[in-house]
Amino acid sequence: MIPTPTGEPAKAVLSERVVPFQAGDGMECNVIHVTGPGQPRRGPVLLVHGAGVRANIFRAPVRTTIVDYLVERGYDVWLENWRASIDLKPNPWTLDQAAVYDHPVAVRTVLRETGASTMKAIIHCQGSTSFTMSAMAGLVPEVTTIVSNAVSLHTVVPGFSRLKLFYALPVVSRFSDCLNPQWGVDAPTPFAKAIALTVAAVHHECDNPVCKQVSFTYGSGFPALWSHANLNVETHEWLKREFAAVPTTFFHQMAHCVRSGHLVRVEDLGPLPADFAAQPPRTSARFAFFSGQDNLCFLPESQRRSFAFFDSLRPSYHSLRVLPNYGHLDMFMGENAARDVFPLMAAELERAPDTHPQP
Repeated sequence: MIPTPTGEPAKAVLSERVVPFQAGDGMECNVIHVTGPGQPRRGPVLLVHGAGVRANIFRAPVRTTIVDYLVERGYDVWLENWRASIDLKPNPWTLDQAAVYDHPVAVRTVLRETGASTMKAIIHCQGSTSFTMSAMAGLVPEVTTIVSNAVSLHTVVPGFSRLKLFYALPVVSRFSDCLNPQWGVDAPTPFAKAIALTVAAVHHECDNPVCKQVSFTYGSGFPALWSHANLNVETHEWLKREFAAVPTTFFHQMAHCVRSGHLVRVEDLGPLPADFAAQPPRTSARFAFFSGQDNLCFLPESQRRSFAFFDSLRPSYHSLRVLPNYGHLDMFMGENAARDVFPLMAAELERAPDTHPQP
């Protein structure tokens, strides 16, 4: 890399190519192929975003994103826009649909484009839950290593989030088919205006209305998905454009999962088990479970329970890392995540199956 006048290496210029694919039910989705100036030295890795965002969420305006980091290490990097993406047509999606229709086709698309026979994945939040469902149902056997952030099989949330899911959601569903953090900027209906005013009245942690709406929508903190101390000014402003509508169909499914303590399906889609914790997973993939210790969207206990479940079936094969001073999305968007988080994720992608990481 060419050094800058300050002596730091210049950031490599990356190129991207959008490859559309049609999900199993006809939904139009896509994967984005991100490449650097050289040829990849390692195999493909797929990054899967969460709810109400898009593939771009992995590319915050920080010095080094997870995409930059992986490209620099020689990976063939792909980003999936699945049906929860705000870049796609709004739809009343469920985790079940994503697990059966989206992720398996995304994996096959990447393998077709690269000529590889196997690949790895980094999955976040509801991209993680739905991709975990795909893996546990045996629908993505080509994926050999899965780095999961925040939540996977088990769904443990703060007490106030439980109250919102069990008691506020039925009321919200009578007035709207979605929740939208953009209501903090533009509330188009009386109900949206009421939500925006309520959030503004109780959230005083910053002056970013979308940041505050995100906390109301997804967690129980001030803020809920990150620590402001971990975000640079540019990222805090950038996130105004990176969150939009999430359908209540998803929140209803999450309420069922939280009540059960783990993933359950809400649609009778043949390949999916009714209860994902009732039988061993139909995958040989190694899971590396990650969580921020300060996560106020899904508590770290979520990943601890998932690791315990997988470890009980295949001891010393999977791994767990709970990182101090990080929460939910600042694991990827944090100004210092390239120093604190990304090397650990890369180490998991590169770890031989018969070795166990140091705690």
